[in-house]
Amino acid sequence: MELTNENVLGKIIEKFGEENVWDALNPDGIMTITTNRETILPLIQYLYDDEELQIRFLTTMCGIHYPDQKDKELCTMYQLHSFRHNYRIRIKVYFPIADPVMPTLTNLYATANWMEREAYDFYGIIFTGHPNLVRILNIEDMEYHPMLKQYPLEDQTREDKINTFFGR
Repeated sequence: MELTNENVLGKIIEKFGEENVWDALNPDGIMTITTNRETILPLIQYLYDDEELQIRFLTTMCGIHYPDQKDKELCTMYQLHSFRHNYRIRIKVYFPIADPVMPTLTNLYATANWMEREAYDFYGIIFTGHPNLVRILNIEDMEYHPMLKQYPLEDQTREDKINTFFGR
C-alpha cells in the first residue's frame, strides 16, 4: 500500500478518534496534525509499531513559542519519517507556558534525548521521564530560556543606529 496523507490520517482517526486528532493540514506536502499531551505517546508508538505504516524515524523534535496564543503559548513539534515508504508526518502539541510539561520519547527514540534537552534549554519545556534533562548548549546557571519571545529583538535605548540603514 502506498502511504498518502488521506489514508494515514484515516488510520490515525480510526484508532484515536477526532477528539484526539484535529487541525489536519497539508501546508508543504507533509501531513500536519495536532494532538494533546495525553495522546502523543500512544500516537507515536502506534505509528512506529504499525506494520503497514512503519513510521519509525524521528527526524526533528523542537519547541516553539507563540506568546500571543492564550493557553497555547508553547508547542512541541515532531517530524517523523517512514524510510520504507518515504513518507513524512508532522505532529504538534500545544500547551500553556504555565504548565510546560511533556512526556519524553527517549524510551522509543534515542535521538529524542538531545532534542528534548535542547527544547528544555531554550524553551523551558520539562520532559517527564527523561534520563538526563539538563541544559545542553547554555550554562547550567542560566536562569532563563533564551528562545522565549519575552524580550525585544532590539535594544530600544540605542541612539547610534540610523533607521534608514535598517529599511525604516
